[in-house]
Amino acid sequence: MIRKRFKPPYAAPAAVLGSTTGVFYMIFIGLPLAALLISVAGRGDFLNSVSGDFALTALRLSLITSVISMVSVVLVGTPFAYLLARSRSALLKLVDSLIELPIVLPPVVAGVAMLMAFGRLGVVGPPLEAIGVVIPFTTVAVIFAQVFVAAPFYVRAARIGFQSVGTEYEEMSQTLGMSPLRSFFRLTLPLAAPSILAGLGLAWARAFSEFGATMMFAGNLTGKTQTMPLAIMTAMESSLGEALVLSVLLLAGAIIILVGLGLVTRRPWTCLFYT
Repeated sequence: MIRKRFKPPYAAPAAVLGSTTGVFYMIFIGLPLAALLISVAGRGDFLNSVSGDFALTALRLSLITSVISMVSVVLVGTPFAYLLARSRSALLKLVDSLIELPIVLPPVVAGVAMLMAFGRLGVVGPPLEAIGVVIPFTTVAVIFAQVFVAAPFYVRAARIGFQSVGTEYEEMSQTLGMSPLRSFFRLTLPLAAPSILAGLGLAWARAFSEFGATMMFAGNLTGKTQTMPLAIMTAMESSLGEALVLSVLLLAGAIIILVGLGLVTRRPWTCLFYT
């Protein structure tokens, strides 16, 4: 006897509504991006703009600073995320709830706050300046701004990944003679790798596209603090075409990151640690 699959009475209307809203959403998102690509496609100086010193300098600075920022975020954020995932301390739960504050905080406010902390009139700025360390309006300030706004994306994703790995697996591996540190690298880390890598990709994209905090805390100095988003703003003042080209470069980078995330999150990372 063949049983017919029961469909709730609201399934068909919900599907129609979902499809309709989905089409409108795709049009709303896709139309500006398509317009950007069409505008650049009609220009004959695309290659000249891409290979120009202005674009290459900003791109090089964005790549270098974002890579340094992500290395810092991973080194600090990974053990911190593991601690948040495993601890039951009320204090750490409060800290956990505040981790995502930079995500909802306006980037301009973040830049002003960092200026008040590390600037010449800030909390720790004068002591640092007394020993010859100046952070604001330097390349280091760009890295600080990127880490501030991007780290929560990584820590949040890594914490969720570690929480998805049951503590019983770690306890079982340790009863079999594996040290806690080895258990972390051979068991917990590979199982949480998809979430960690997804968080890393989102954090990198956020750091690469950071604008507000960088503008307020690091300034817009060519070759020193002028990243790609700041270069686009500068180009808009004199050349719309160059601004369009830089925007397409950032769009291409975002697409590459999304495609890369799709590939790495589907890969069976555990096999790399047990072969």
